[in-house]
Amino acid sequence: MEADFTKPEYFCNREDSWIRFNERVLSEARDKNIPLFERLKFLSITSSNFDEFFMIRVASLKDMVNVGYQKKDIAGMTAAEQLSLILKRVQEVVALQYSTYNRSILPALKQQGLEIIARHEDLTEAQGAYVDRYFEENVYPVLTPMAMDSSRPFPLIRNKTLNIGALISKKNEGKKEAAVEFATVQVPSVLPRIIELPVKETGKRAVILLEEVIERNIGKLFLNYKVVCAHPYRIMRNADLTIEEDEAADLLKEIQKQLKKRQWGEVIRLEAEDGMDKQLLKILKKEFHIHGNDVFHINGPLDLTFLMKMYGMDGFDHLKNKPHTPQPVPQLMDCADIFSAIRAHDILLHHPYETFDPVVQFVEQAAKDPDVLAIKQTLYRVSGNSPIIAALAQAAENGKQVSVLVELKARFDEENNIVWAKMLEKAGCHVIYGLLGLKTHSKITLVVRNEEDGIRRYVHLGTGNYNDSTAKLYTDCGLLTCAEAIGEDATAVFNMLSGYSEPRHWNRLSLAPIWLRERFEQLIARETQHALAGEPAHIIAKMNALCDKDIIEKLYEASAAGVKIELIVRGICCLKTGIPGVSENITVRSIVGNFLEHARIFYFHNNGQSEIYMGSADWMPRNLDKRVEILFPLEDEQIREEAYHILQIQLEDNVKAHILQPDGTYEKIDKRGKRLMCAQDYFCKEAAKRVAKPKDPAHDRVFVPAEPIAEE
Repeated sequence: MEADFTKPEYFCNREDSWIRFNERVLSEARDKNIPLFERLKFLSITSSNFDEFFMIRVASLKDMVNVGYQKKDIAGMTAAEQLSLILKRVQEVVALQYSTYNRSILPALKQQGLEIIARHEDLTEAQGAYVDRYFEENVYPVLTPMAMDSSRPFPLIRNKTLNIGALISKKNEGKKEAAVEFATVQVPSVLPRIIELPVKETGKRAVILLEEVIERNIGKLFLNYKVVCAHPYRIMRNADLTIEEDEAADLLKEIQKQLKKRQWGEVIRLEAEDGMDKQLLKILKKEFHIHGNDVFHINGPLDLTFLMKMYGMDGFDHLKNKPHTPQPVPQLMDCADIFSAIRAHDILLHHPYETFDPVVQFVEQAAKDPDVLAIKQTLYRVSGNSPIIAALAQAAENGKQVSVLVELKARFDEENNIVWAKMLEKAGCHVIYGLLGLKTHSKITLVVRNEEDGIRRYVHLGTGNYNDSTAKLYTDCGLLTCAEAIGEDATAVFNMLSGYSEPRHWNRLSLAPIWLRERFEQLIARETQHALAGEPAHIIAKMNALCDKDIIEKLYEASAAGVKIELIVRGICCLKTGIPGVSENITVRSIVGNFLEHARIFYFHNNGQSEIYMGSADWMPRNLDKRVEILFPLEDEQIREEAYHILQIQLEDNVKAHILQPDGTYEKIDKRGKRLMCAQDYFCKEAAKRVAKPKDPAHDRVFVPAEPIAEE
């Protein structure tokens, strides 16, 4: 009898799975084996993650509830049920977050000679005098106190800003009890939030946060008033842009208009200092139209992202990981001409273990090369001072045909991308502002070059953005090739993006939303057929998120047929493991480490004729149905070995890997009696060894086999 793989109980709720991911990030902050300042970073990341989660995911669920949307998710939950669950879950995680901060991080910092003074009342007399002087000279001139009374309505509070709310009453009212009024002041983001204080003892340092300095001196802002109480608060607004692309005559102007609304969207979360005066809290809840679990009572400083700034403080390098320097790519060392290197052999790039410089060099050399006729590229997220943008502008000024698709709908990078798009247009580039109804998330660069034997196309395909900054922090892979079939497909991609019709056939690339879903389903089904025929069948898939119902059902079907499935999923995973007769052959691991795991790699055993693909898409409905994505094959045997090696090392990780349990929780591996394997540390050391090792004269590549490298 055929099994039914569609039952809601076979799936995890997407939002709850994301919260579990943030719990894994928080677990790194709680791990005392990690250097203390690295723990600060993870605690900061949990805070910024929750900000985005509320502005987008919680906001979206609230919109659904408000319009009475009743359709259930893959786990069988309505929007209202999901909202109720996740608000309760986030309250629990935030409580653990601040317990970690108060009970573990603060004492550990103090032990290392750095004290964060939590309350201004705890300042010494000398420190208090210093803080008051600092307020008068640096802070007071910047502040704008705002009161609320019959002539002044409740002020507009901007999204994500830190504020201090106060209740004030007029002085000199005689015996008559003065009326209490509300006032607020924004903690200015233009000033440093962390203020270092003078201390007597050598080797000891102390800091206080800006909001405590303002709270201590808040009476100076309301001279004719008595300050009854003052407490910090912070709000999160709905920042999920609603863009009616079909109605927009100009997408650029429509997005610019919507960006302004992001600061004034519906309030969906209120963070208030624990112990806030009840009357003050009542005013805030009423004015923001918020209640219940949408109010978070915070036992500590609001917005822990300040810890990322603290990480940058001088003098604490011994409490941080040794910084990793991305290594040169062996095939490109001492290579003046990147095009000749690509002609000699396809080149696999593995960031950040290997430097991102070859990608920048690829575009920069193309911009200057007189034989290059055209450069075409997709841009989703780029760095603040991008050398790639500069090179594209230079290429246009040098008379080359430059076409760039700048995705204006890249969430939270819209403003940045608008600036780049306008700059590129001024330089003479042909700029495409994305496609109607789709986000272009693919990472592809095409260079067309006139050579002695005719036109040759060079292509870079990647799993990550053309961002030289995040390329030092995110693990990604890229391929440099001049294979004719891929070059033809790359040309077809850009013709399609710039408005021409889709070609009749594709050689090597698989595109979403055209037929990438179908391709993945075919590849999984092929392994299923091998298993049913009694042949070995194996899938290894690494991605950021897995929440597509159809793909999960295909994986269940494959598992039930006997296919061994090993998944490496960093974040959301809606698949359940260990269901009898359904997912007993599936394992899921999430690696949370010093670098953010971002590469997408897919391995299919194919009865010994293995195939490996890389791409820009996760197994999510948005990637497969609503974005332009590219999946590319690794056809060179040596490069396939390297990609398989990457997967194998990650499957051996027993330091940073968390294993998904049948109940939906994640657990770290018991390392007792085992040789430690941290995949990220391994790849750092391996990249250094590759540079030091002489090249194999029989092959212009370097490959280091998977001999274990234990943690130091």
